[in-house]
Amino acid sequence: MSNPQTDQIAPVNAMTIDVEDYYQVAAFEKIITPSDWGNFESRVATNTRRFLKMLALRNVKATFFVLGYEAERHPELVREIADAGHEIGSHGYAHRLAYTQSEAEFRDDVARARKLLQDLSGQDVFSYRAPSFSIGRRTPWGHRVLVEEGYRCDSSVFPIRHDLYGDPDAPIGIHTIETESGPILEFPPTVVRLFGHNIPTGGGGYFRIFPWWLTRRMLAQVNKTRPFVFYIHPWEIDPDQPRFNKAPLKSRFRHYTNLHKTADRFVQLLKTFHFATLREILNY
Repeated sequence: MSNPQTDQIAPVNAMTIDVEDYYQVAAFEKIITPSDWGNFESRVATNTRRFLKMLALRNVKATFFVLGYEAERHPELVREIADAGHEIGSHGYAHRLAYTQSEAEFRDDVARARKLLQDLSGQDVFSYRAPSFSIGRRTPWGHRVLVEEGYRCDSSVFPIRHDLYGDPDAPIGIHTIETESGPILEFPPTVVRLFGHNIPTGGGGYFRIFPWWLTRRMLAQVNKTRPFVFYIHPWEIDPDQPRFNKAPLKSRFRHYTNLHKTADRFVQLLKTFHFATLREILNY
């Protein structure tokens, strides 16, 4: 029920932050390669700390899916996140789309990231999110490998149709995926079912492009029957980040739209809905 004093809506939802920098997104992979990353100004630590402050003001704990590459470069940031009581999750190491890797490459990536993040944070790292939600039909071995490498929860299978990711036939609620090596919990990115279609509404570009009133209404609709998972990136609250004007128009639209509005919308989100970590919600 809604609380008239705080305008908050039950139930408790998962707050997740994918810790990567502005030049690492899949939208720019045609013009930027990993070998270029060292040439750009790093802004991830400053923007992540802005999130830490906003979350602290509302006493909200989140799951931070940290990219291993950034964890190596900012080990103090991983410790700050953990010391503030947040859950450390894995975003893999190199931000490579899962379906562009072999099974062996994927295993090396997720295992390397998990060990690094555990060593830095002192936490057992059990949650994973694939870069650009790239686990699905094209990676039939993906969840099995995650189980074998110690993960218990995944939040990667987006139940939509998209040019980079998604499986429109996947379940939209929390469910267990059985693999040959054991079960793993899947908490899929959020969609609302409208007119026979899954409409993405749980964060990222959708949060920036859709007006806040519509996002609020759709998330409240989801909360009538189940919790949702929200996701956002540090670069999404950074309108002053360097611009890549040579990127394709579609990529620039997805990446740059309404960056100047995101921080304020995020504060409104925290005021409107209840949030916790994946670990708290799924009890793993």
